[in-house]
Amino acid sequence: MRHTEFWSRMDAALGHGYARTWAEQHTLTELGSRTALEALDAGTAPKVVWEAVWENLGLPLRDK
Repeated sequence: MRHTEFWSRMDAALGHGYARTWAEQHTLTELGSRTALEALDAGTAPKVVWEAVWENLGLPLRDK
């Protein structure tokens, strides 16, 4: 997964206006208590970050 696909999925799940804010403010224990944006900036693969977001939000399996 590329960063562009990650952000497209975030926009689809949370809306374009809120996705970036959520990624900057919501910490995820699956990512070492970092935000999605911090994890991406640290080099964590977008697919790994998406899976943590997907689980945290309780999104449907089709979105995984």
